[in-house]
Amino acid sequence: MAGLFALGALVALPLVSAQSAGTPDAHPQLVTYKCTNSGGCQAQNTSVVLDFNSHWIHQVNGSTSCLSNGSPDSSLCPDTETCTKNCVVDGTTNYTASGVTTSGSSVTLRQFTPGSDGELDVTSSRLYLLDNTSQKYVQFQMLNQEFSFDVDVSTLVCGMNGALYFSEMEASGGQSSESPAGAAYGAGYCDAQCPKSSWLNGTINTNNLGACCSEMDLWEANAYATQLTPHPCNKPGLYACSGDECGSSGICEKGGCGFNPYAMGDQDFYKPGGTVDTNHPFTVVTQFLTSDNTTSGSLSEIRRLYVQNGTVIQNAVATVSSVAGDNSITAGYCTAQDSSYSDFGGLPRSGEALERGMTLVFSIWDDSSAFMNWLDNGNAGPCNSTEGNPSIIQDTAPNTSVTFSNIKWGDIGSTYGPGSTSKLSYRHAHKHVRSPWH
Repeated sequence: MAGLFALGALVALPLVSAQSAGTPDAHPQLVTYKCTNSGGCQAQNTSVVLDFNSHWIHQVNGSTSCLSNGSPDSSLCPDTETCTKNCVVDGTTNYTASGVTTSGSSVTLRQFTPGSDGELDVTSSRLYLLDNTSQKYVQFQMLNQEFSFDVDVSTLVCGMNGALYFSEMEASGGQSSESPAGAAYGAGYCDAQCPKSSWLNGTINTNNLGACCSEMDLWEANAYATQLTPHPCNKPGLYACSGDECGSSGICEKGGCGFNPYAMGDQDFYKPGGTVDTNHPFTVVTQFLTSDNTTSGSLSEIRRLYVQNGTVIQNAVATVSSVAGDNSITAGYCTAQDSSYSDFGGLPRSGEALERGMTLVFSIWDDSSAFMNWLDNGNAGPCNSTEGNPSIIQDTAPNTSVTFSNIKWGDIGSTYGPGSTSKLSYRHAHKHVRSPWH
């Protein structure tokens, strides 16, 4: 469901020009780690970049915005060619104003920041992980691999979503001679919800196209509910949809076969004071297992572990009748959860995207249309149907934020433990296991 986020940049079409690149972006540094069982974890030369739509797009050699009331100014951008000549995208130099701060291996996203008028500005930031050397998005190939991170959701109230997920965006952000801004300016966003925007990968979206691509929601959560969800698409990579193909029966599986512990029947597993105590930080580990235990095999299972206070916590075990006993995402689980999932290729199709490579996305957002009820209300969580109203959140939780840190990826069992070299297997039979380093 990460595609419900409002600011979607769209996939480029062949022979379509884009806004020229202006002043450089600050690209706040964020240390991440690539791990192996034999060599431990090595720091990577990475940073973050804000989504293209969060950058200032203005008249060349001037200060007039190329947007008017949130849409391209018709006088500057009556068509693609004219808009390309008239407008330039500048890099963001003050990420703090956009609610983003980094320190070492930690990045914090805040939903609200103080504005110049003394009122709170809504940021709803979305970021991508950038390789500093290539100025391209880091590509994650995760078959028979695991991904882990620490997270603090203690101030994320009902109705908020602090998300970390993979999107099959192009590594270059669609950069070409016709589209020079590229990944260095946060261009090229797409996801399984096929979002539409006024800008199409850095140029005006004159045909109102949607940007579809496979999505793997590693983490969508607040302090009261969390969900892990693969969303496969029937087209590889970026695909610009139109008309009905952008809809629920079109290119991508929008619902996904998610695993939400509360929805699966364990209402005490993930919450303040719960088995995973959201009052305090914890580590999240996601493992992508293949049918033949190789990096080229077919994705057969997605497993989840948590680590908190030195204890490895196995995922919640489902008690709802259709999937009772399951604690991971498998083909059988998906069939029981979502009857249309197999129509989009199921786990093997999601695995194909993970084999090709995906971009890491960070975001924080609220939900003005549905108050995030799909994540944390009713069967999905303990929140009531109205407390996710963004105006209520702004009044009652102006400091709401999420912090991600210690992002690591690599061999199964390599990303958590002392020095992230633990060989602790994911095949533990017990729900709670005291780790060998304590």
